[in-house]
Amino acid sequence: MKLLIVDDSSMMRTTIESHLNNFGFEIVGHAGNGREALELVTAKRPDFVTLDITMPEMDGIECLEEIMKIAPDTKVMIITALSDKYTGLEALKKGAREFLYKPVTPEQLKEGFDSMISHH
Repeated sequence: MKLLIVDDSSMMRTTIESHLNNFGFEIVGHAGNGREALELVTAKRPDFVTLDITMPEMDGIECLEEIMKIAPDTKVMIITALSDKYTGLEALKKGAREFLYKPVTPEQLKEGFDSMISHH
């Protein structure tokens, strides 16, 4: 299972990666914005993507729409500090499978991934 981690904070990318260390993912890349993420999705074809919403150059919602065009089977988990419900609903409507709020705990990530893996 290939995973791409997308967040404009390198600390957050590292945190997500360390939380998922024992999950058996092959981390195929890290991206700091939506544009980098799309290049990596195209090149690496990850099975899963963790995606922040607030990022420079291209935000997570726009990036999500593009990922769904390039690789519609990719399972995307939104991880964001934005806590408004509208954004979450918007992301889910556009193809995200899970939605978590920062700060995320290892347990929340594990549950989110368990849910994405078992439902699809």
